[in-house]
Amino acid sequence: MASSSSSSSVAALGLCVCLVLISPAVSLTCTSQIFKSNHKFDQCLDLPTLNSYLHYSYNATNSSLSIAFMASPAKPEGWIAWAINPTGTGMIGSQALIAYKSNNKAVVKTYGLTSYGPVNESKLSFETWDLTAEATSNGSLIIFGSMKVAEKAEKLNQVWQVGSEVKDGKPQKHAFLPQNVKAKDTLVLEKATVTPSPSPSPSTSNPEKGGQSSIKSNNLSFFFAFILFISAVFFS
Repeated sequence: MASSSSSSSVAALGLCVCLVLISPAVSLTCTSQIFKSNHKFDQCLDLPTLNSYLHYSYNATNSSLSIAFMASPAKPEGWIAWAINPTGTGMIGSQALIAYKSNNKAVVKTYGLTSYGPVNESKLSFETWDLTAEATSNGSLIIFGSMKVAEKAEKLNQVWQVGSEVKDGKPQKHAFLPQNVKAKDTLVLEKATVTPSPSPSPSTSNPEKGGQSSIKSNNLSFFFAFILFISAVFFS
């Protein structure tokens, strides 16, 4: 009986340790984020760099994309940006939505990025509407907006970024650390429904079912494997 009790205690301890390990990742997924403006979206992604998140809904009927992009500026007085690049995969050529605080109020403006030099507000190469920005209590900014995308589009080149300064109403150059340089990805708008699609490459942002992040899925797999291990060792 003592041996059985000891085994049960060890198994219970292992379970607790496992839950502690996975809980932070699960709690930080984009699925836990609720917008005070009551915006709702079909999918969400934990983007791979800069602690950023994208929520989106794609309407194939009218070729429109509605998004909410959330990130924290590099400094409180800085900016965040989310963009679509119709012609390439990097920042140059991107059609960007950039948000920052002006007179203590979050604002969002549009920029066509043609170089790494100073940026100037301009119209985008596609139609946008309902552009707004919000500031959160923890220092993050959120960009909301809808835009027209190419008819029957299946994927888009997305770019996102954060910066530390806005001067005279113009976002200043961001850092070029590895996490900044890697802030680009492919946004998949629709999944194959007839033939199962192959596993995505690390550079492809594919939403998990129900908008869950891959971080959550990986940790749950680890959790169940751990439980099976504990059971095999102590209860065989």
